[in-house]
Amino acid sequence: MNHNTPIAVTGIGCLCAAGQNLEQCMDSLFAGRQPSAPPTRFSSSHPVRYPVFEIPDAFTFIGNDKKSEILRTARLAVTAAGEALRDAGWSRAMMQAKRMGVCIGTTVGSAMNNEGFYRDLRRGRHPQMNAVTRFLNSNPAQVIAREFGLTGPCQTVVNACSSGTDAIGLGAFWIRSGICDAVVAGGADELCRVTYNGFISLMIADESLCRPFDAHRKGLNLGEGAAVLVLESEELCRARKQPARARALSYGAACDAYHLTAPAPDGSGLKQALSAALTASKKTAADIGFINAHGTGTPDNDRVESKVLHEMLPGVPFLSTKGYTGHTLGAAGAIEAAFTVACLEAQKIPPSAGFTTLDPELPWPPVQHETDLNGSLAISQSLAFGGNNAVLVFGKGDT
Repeated sequence: MNHNTPIAVTGIGCLCAAGQNLEQCMDSLFAGRQPSAPPTRFSSSHPVRYPVFEIPDAFTFIGNDKKSEILRTARLAVTAAGEALRDAGWSRAMMQAKRMGVCIGTTVGSAMNNEGFYRDLRRGRHPQMNAVTRFLNSNPAQVIAREFGLTGPCQTVVNACSSGTDAIGLGAFWIRSGICDAVVAGGADELCRVTYNGFISLMIADESLCRPFDAHRKGLNLGEGAAVLVLESEELCRARKQPARARALSYGAACDAYHLTAPAPDGSGLKQALSAALTASKKTAADIGFINAHGTGTPDNDRVESKVLHEMLPGVPFLSTKGYTGHTLGAAGAIEAAFTVACLEAQKIPPSAGFTTLDPELPWPPVQHETDLNGSLAISQSLAFGGNNAVLVFGKGDT
């Protein structure tokens, strides 16, 4: 197995509050749209109505006619997968003739967030088991495999906010290992009251729009969405005569195990993940055109991340896109990977939404204006609860 073999990215699907597909999302980013509002699908007794980035009900999902059968996270995942597979030029017959795997990251989608069921159970009632059946039928990776008849390896990754990034890294590993020819890889997560109230309780939610890396940042805004990349071996990509939109060059992961919710102050885990990804890609800081940072808007994350980027990739432009999407938890790494590839194609990046005031504690600010790129490579990175860190290096399709 060659750990350094580039993996072709032939298709991308993405939906979040910024848009129903990748093209709409990128239009929103470069137009500076930040579609946040208080949640509409659930209520909270908290006196402050914290903004979220919610997908409008007007969006069309694959599986809309099966609302009683699968949960929202799974419908988000299968909708993004459908877009990605169409983009990659795969028909159902072609997919079923190949060893195509599915690897999807999530956090909310792994939990049975059915308050009515639990409420009835605690009150001594006997709730119908439909809710449990629906949950068991809603593993996002399995839903995609069922929908498109895929018979390769199938795995759901639950690793907090690095889940989507880890899923893409794992999918590329499967191809490099010869386990399968292609992989549908990404992440999906929905908004729910449990996470909404949970982040408020942790005191890391901002009652206004989030401000990643800004001196006045107070926390994150939650969001929801999904993104999927179709990954293929070089041999399959050439045989199909399908142009690659990008190449996944490498993946690095490390856990600093410092704290349940905070990164190690010295950024040791992120440094290890970055170093591993750069080493595997055989690239250096000079080769990187930009970094799509995790950039949540929380004081700790942004402080650590900024210092590590300044130390390891000095002068390389970076931004956070969470001011356009909110923090989509298990989907974040996949959505940001999709944006990273699209920015490489466009050879420009949007301004880091929410940043206006330089923090004297941070050694290097994110981009404040639309910026043309110098370079054909980019990094997308995720920092997660539990000290998890994951990094992907992408190159342009002709890299």
